[in-house]
Amino acid sequence: QVQLVESGGGSVQSGGSLRLSCTASGFTYRSNCMGWFRQTPGKEREGVAAINVDGRTDYSDSVKGRFTVSQDNGKTTLYLQMNSLEPDDTAMYYCAAVCERPSRSLLLQDLYKFWGQGTQVTVSS
Repeated sequence: QVQLVESGGGSVQSGGSLRLSCTASGFTYRSNCMGWFRQTPGKEREGVAAINVDGRTDYSDSVKGRFTVSQDNGKTTLYLQMNSLEPDDTAMYYCAAVCERPSRSLLLQDLYKFWGQGTQVTVSS
């Protein structure tokens, strides 16, 4: 049974940092891509950062230069290093895995087959 479990969320002041982790289990094959999405109440889920099996990364304009996506060597854990956090970064952050079709953008929600339950990030001013 495929599982994605996020951790590392919490509350931080504006300008602070957090590191999110997403541990994947139950896969019988290596995921071709993994990504981070976020959602606030009443808004669409948006792509934040993603990485594919070739190491290509994709970032939303709102986090470029502040967030870094990476994987461990075994490609089973996905990380999101978030620096210079702003109140607008407050959201539930979700991990996603396995892209079901080729795509130039890795930040499309309908690209991904599996999703985690999310971890809350709250940034206060």
